[in-house]
Amino acid sequence: MTPVLHAEGLRKTYQSFVALEGLDLSIPEGSIYGLLGPNGAGKTTFLRMVNQIIAPDSGHLRFQGQDMTPAHARKIGYLPEERGLYKKMKVGEQALYLAQLKGMDPKVAKTKLKEWFVRWELQSWWDKKVEELSKGQAQKIQFITTVLHEPKVLIFDEPFSGFDPVNATLIRDEMLRLHREGATILLSTHRMESVEELCSHIALLNHGKKVLDGRVQEIREAHRSNTYRLVFRGEAPTFQVPAGVQVSEVSAHAGSGHQAVTVQAPEPMAGLLMQQLAPQCDPISFEEVLPSMNDIFIQSVQA
Repeated sequence: MTPVLHAEGLRKTYQSFVALEGLDLSIPEGSIYGLLGPNGAGKTTFLRMVNQIIAPDSGHLRFQGQDMTPAHARKIGYLPEERGLYKKMKVGEQALYLAQLKGMDPKVAKTKLKEWFVRWELQSWWDKKVEELSKGQAQKIQFITTVLHEPKVLIFDEPFSGFDPVNATLIRDEMLRLHREGATILLSTHRMESVEELCSHIALLNHGKKVLDGRVQEIREAHRSNTYRLVFRGEAPTFQVPAGVQVSEVSAHAGSGHQAVTVQAPEPMAGLLMQQLAPQCDPISFEEVLPSMNDIFIQSVQA
C-alpha cells in the first residue's frame, strides 16, 4: 500500500523531556492503523504534528508524498482525547462554525449536519447549549464535526472513551462505514480488543521510540509461543506427550460443554502433537493459540 502519511526521523523535546526520538512511521492508504503505547510514549505528540498543531524539532512528515503543510490539515479529521467544544454555544451554531473552519460552504455544511442529526435522532439538540449535553452526547457532536467534511484521513484518539456499549458500537460501526468508503483511519487507543477487532496495522511506541510496527496478524504470528489448545469430549486421560511438552489442567471449554487443555511446546510441533494426542481422547478441535495484542503490548513495553 502507498503511505498516506510518512514520518521520517521525527524528534520533539519539551525542555529536557524527549517526547519523540527519531520516529519513522508509514501509514498505508486505506488502512485502519492502530497507534499504541503507554502514557507518555509520544502518541499525542505525533498526532499533533500530523494536525500541524506543533512542529518537530527535526525530521520530515509527508502527506500523500508531499511535505506536510497547514493546507493538508483540511484533508484530516481529528477527534482528540480531550474534547474541545465551547460550552456556551448552541450545538448547531458550533457545528456549523467548526465545519467552516475546515473549508465547508455554510449551506452545504448545514445540509449535511441536518442529515447526520436526523440519522442519529439528534434533532432536538440543535438549539441546545453544549453545557446542557452529557459527556457522551457532546462526544457524538464532536464525532460528527470531525467527519463531516469527508476527509481522506481520520484520526481518533480514544474515540470510545465515555461511551456506553450501545453508543460505542454506534461509533465503531460509523468508523467502519467511513473506512469502507475510502477513509484511512488512525486510531489511538488503550483498548486492545478494539485493536484486534478493527486494525489492519499497528505501531507501538514507548519512550518516544517505535518498538514494533506492521500488520496485526503478522505481528501476532511473529510472537507465537508454540501454545496449542485441544478440545475433546468425555473424560480426560493422562496425556502422554513428547519430552519438554507441558499440558495444563483440564478445564471447561467456554460455551460448549466440552473439555480442553492447553499444550505448551518448546518448539513448533503442531503436526506431531496432533498425531500423538488425537488417539488418546475423543478430539473435537486442535488449534494454535496466538498471543493477544494485549500480551504483546505488555511484553514489548516491559522488555
